[in-house]
Amino acid sequence: MSINKHPFDQYRTQVEPALISKLEEFQLFGYDKVTEEELWGFLTKKRWKKATEERKLHEIVNDILSLNISDYITYATIEAFKSTDNVFSEEGKESYKALFGK
Repeated sequence: MSINKHPFDQYRTQVEPALISKLEEFQLFGYDKVTEEELWGFLTKKRWKKATEERKLHEIVNDILSLNISDYITYATIEAFKSTDNVFSEEGKESYKALFGK
């Protein structure tokens, strides 16, 4: 298994209907900018951070369908803050200078 592969990536197409259903729920609550890829990223990086291949398919589907919107929004907010922290690092400052010529 490669470093970037998650044990549950093998189930991605099988659980796609559950992902779509969850995204439709997000849309009902006004969160229509969330993509399937972003939702999958949350699940693999946060919800299933220490996942093992022993998990059953129905348990994975249950994790998707029982996901709280607030859990995802909290995760997305933290990830956004992490990406802006890079702006204040030395590399980020150099990138900023190169981008804006300052």
